[in-house]
Formats: sequence, structure tokens, C-alpha cells
Amino acid sequence: MTERVLGVLGGMGPLASAHFMLRLTLLTPAERDQDHIPAILWSDPRVPDRTAARLAGGEDPLPALLRGVRGLEAAGCGAIAIPCNTAHGWFAPLQAATPLPILHIVDAAAEELRRLGIGGGKVGVMGTAGTLAMNLYQDRLEARGYACLVPGPEEMRRLVTPAIALVKANRVAEAYAPLAEAARALAARGARAVVLGCTEIPLGIAAGPALPFPVADTIDALARAAIAWARG
Repeated sequence: MTERVLGVLGGMGPLASAHFMLRLTLLTPAERDQDHIPAILWSDPRVPDRTAARLAGGEDPLPALLRGVRGLEAAGCGAIAIPCNTAHGWFAPLQAATPLPILHIVDAAAEELRRLGIGGGKVGVMGTAGTLAMNLYQDRLEARGYACLVPGPEEMRRLVTPAIALVKANRVAEAYAPLAEAARALAARGARAVVLGCTEIPLGIAAGPALPFPVADTIDALARAAIAWARG
């Protein structure tokens, strides 16, 4: 049992946030309701598009993200998890604006890779164009001894970006084939594992047969990090 309340800054997208809450529940060792982690989900799909903000001069999402942080602070949360990879492009100003610790999804993914037995070497990283352009994974994982392989521009245009959009449109099953093709291409280039570095991607990958190589699900990774925080 824990008295620590987790804040979840979500809505980016809504299905990924709801799935994070499901995985947080299923991964928590528990025998009864009271063994689970108190959590408050702030799911606000009105947050402006993160990739558009970084790559196309779109509306800045920071004010909306800060509004969510303030709401979670007011609700009595002790830490914040953000089940959106691209939103971590604003991690520094968000963390500077709150005394609450924010669990970093890339650090959680690195722990997940180690849990899978991948302690270094080449790994594939799939994500939004914004996440990859900001080097959110490349910089943080390479500092830990990983070499990151990412999809090429044509694979992003033809496979990854449309598949993410399919999941956001609740057409999850249709996203499996393009995402699996992109993941297999990274494995063929020598990736020992593939990081599913957009929280829509694990939903699409789960809609079809398991891939024949390790994948680091960043929804599960963040949920495990949250459980570790809650258990102290």
C-alpha cells in the first residue's frame, strides 16, 4: 500500500493515456483495491500538437501542459508521469515550473531495455517526427551506451507517421502492418531491440502477431517507473 498519489499528464493522445492507466493497474503487484497506486489522470486532448509545434511553427503546447501540471499539483499529487514521448521536448521548462518530480519516459525506456537484457549496442527507435527531430532518445540513450537507429524519411512518411495517425483515429488494427514493417526494417539494420518511442505505437504493435525480436514498450516502461516511485 502507498499513500503517494501519482499525477498523469495525459490526453496526448487519449487512448494512450487510458492504456497507461490500464497497464499501471495490471503491472502493480496487488491483491485488493487498497494495494493499488492512487492516481489522478489529467486527460486534456486540447493540448496543441507537439510535432507541429516543433517542426511546422504550430501553437506552443507549453501553456496547456503547465495548466495540467498546476491541476495535478492542486489535486495533491506527489509526482507526474507524462505518457506522451513528444511532450518530453518540453521536459525542462515543465520540471523547472514544479517542485514535483517528473518521471522521464526516455529514462524509463532505458530501464526497460536493461530489463529485456539489452545493456548497450544498436537499438532501433520509432517515434513521431518531432520526437526523432528533437533527438529525445538519441541523446539520452547514447549517453548510456546505446547507438540509436531510426527510420529513414521515406519510412516515416509511408509507414510510421500514418500509423500513429491511425491509432489516434481509433483505427488501431490498421496500424499494425506499417508499424511492424518499420520495426522489422530497423532489426534488419542490426537493432538488437526496438524502442516503441511514441505511446500510440505499442497499441498498434499489440494489434497483431508478436514481433520476433525484443521491443521496449514505453507505456509499460513508464508504468514500471511510476510503480517504483510509488513504492519508494
